[in-house]
Amino acid sequence: MKQPGPDHPITVALNPRRVRVEVNGHVIADSAAALTLKEADYPAVQYIPREDIEMGFFGRTDRSSNCPYKGDASYYTATIDGEVLENVAWSYEDPYPAMEQIRGALAFYPDRVRIYEVDPSV
Repeated sequence: MKQPGPDHPITVALNPRRVRVEVNGHVIADSAAALTLKEADYPAVQYIPREDIEMGFFGRTDRSSNCPYKGDASYYTATIDGEVLENVAWSYEDPYPAMEQIRGALAFYPDRVRIYEVDPSV
């Protein structure tokens, strides 16, 4: 386990905008509580609480990976309108202490789904 620091900064903050995730015109997540994780030079990632996701579309897969800063990631496949999106989302269900804020939230691959922000009043 490694700790975020000056050589590999990681910040997690509440996104002030509403975040939606869409697949083929279906909104599968809509959250005013998304967390934006910024890690080193990587693109920012939105972590969305499960209560804001249509989890009925998702099933956990056997895939897993490890991040030395965040912990072990579990992956999820979505089935929507007969289309199977293998390992389209991931979650740190038991993250390292420094990343406790993202526990159980799901993040999505932006090249496989549409992730967008909307005005908080919408």
